[in-house]
Amino acid sequence: MKADADEITFRPVTDGDLPMLRSWMVQPHWQEWWGDAETELGYVRDMIEGRDTTRPYLFLVGDVPMGYIQYWFVDDHRREPWLTDEPWIAELPAGSIGVDLSIGDAAGLGKGLGSAALAAFVRTLWDEGFREIIIDPDPANARAVRAYHKAGFRTIDALKGRFDSVHLMRFDPNAAMSGEEAA
Repeated sequence: MKADADEITFRPVTDGDLPMLRSWMVQPHWQEWWGDAETELGYVRDMIEGRDTTRPYLFLVGDVPMGYIQYWFVDDHRREPWLTDEPWIAELPAGSIGVDLSIGDAAGLGKGLGSAALAAFVRTLWDEGFREIIIDPDPANARAVRAYHKAGFRTIDALKGRFDSVHLMRFDPNAAMSGEEAA
């Protein structure tokens, strides 16, 4: 299913969504980049129940859930074990938020859905006043890097190549508004 950013809506994840999330998280395209499904579901439960400040959402086209997206507060992760495990967090500006997403079912891959969902989500976050929005794909995840570029994210040049585990990108509203495509 191909979607335009204007057709995508978001709703907070609830306990009732956990079985669907589990069915997505066991699929190979999730397993390649996310952790163990039960561990990840535990994190989502912590978010839903307020033990983690990360905000989890489903993105929908019409009334059909198509994927998962979240935003997290960088400042809340400027502590151990995060700083040891992910030292790049200390390099980001105060007040930054990070976003993560995945297409739910593999049938939705390669159709522009991730870029459209991310563009719509970031537009909402921007409208809410967030100005430092980052995303941190694995450098080996070329599909994600291209999709994020298409949604208006650009490599943070000052951090490029400094951390093997992430390709740090920042939302650039000028790139997003120009409709500039990835090379």
